[in-house]
Amino acid sequence: MKHSLTRRVAVVPALFALGLAACGSDTADTTAATASTEAPMSTDTDDTDMGDMDMDMGDADATPADDVVGAALARGEYALMDSRPAGYDNVTGTAVIARSPLGTTITTELTGLLPNVEYISHAHAKACADDNAGPHYQFEVGGAEVPPNEIHLAFTSDTDGNGFMTAANAQIAGVDAVAFVVHPTEFIDNKVACVDFVEDEAGSTEAALTARLAESTDMDDMEPATTEG
Repeated sequence: MKHSLTRRVAVVPALFALGLAACGSDTADTTAATASTEAPMSTDTDDTDMGDMDMDMGDADATPADDVVGAALARGEYALMDSRPAGYDNVTGTAVIARSPLGTTITTELTGLLPNVEYISHAHAKACADDNAGPHYQFEVGGAEVPPNEIHLAFTSDTDGNGFMTAANAQIAGVDAVAFVVHPTEFIDNKVACVDFVEDEAGSTEAALTARLAESTDMDDMEPATTEG
């Protein structure tokens, strides 16, 4: 599918504040959402509040997840969610998650979206059919509801209603990053579609996490360099 979609998409500027919106176990009313005319949430911030936080939410030119060398891969096809607004009955697509020594990469591709619309997607901690995919996956549970503690991916559909984007995180997502959900930015409470990640090779995620832990332990055991003088 990757080569069949045009990649004329753009990262939605400074969408991290949308991670604070309630899209965990919500069951928002579709009719109410489609009737809303409220503009997307403002995302203006004071740089001093964010520090050096890595707010990567997508790069269309980044290496796609399924091309990450040596990665443990999991993937799935989108299933429509009951909370989707009107006009999204033909959405299809895939999402792929790669876990490697470099961290986590997620790539999503969709068709059937409304054209020229901003979307935001998140890794979730429950399967699609379990409590509407539950809360966002967090590296530190109860921590910040923005990247890099969560994986957010933002894009704008092209004129044909296609979407493509890749987002990366320097940490390796645990086994409980099990799903990926896409929302229209304007209707953040209304989940359009959800992917349940299925490993290409059973147990590969655990192996990647074990290898990363072993690597970290080896680094911790290294003796600090000394200088003579």
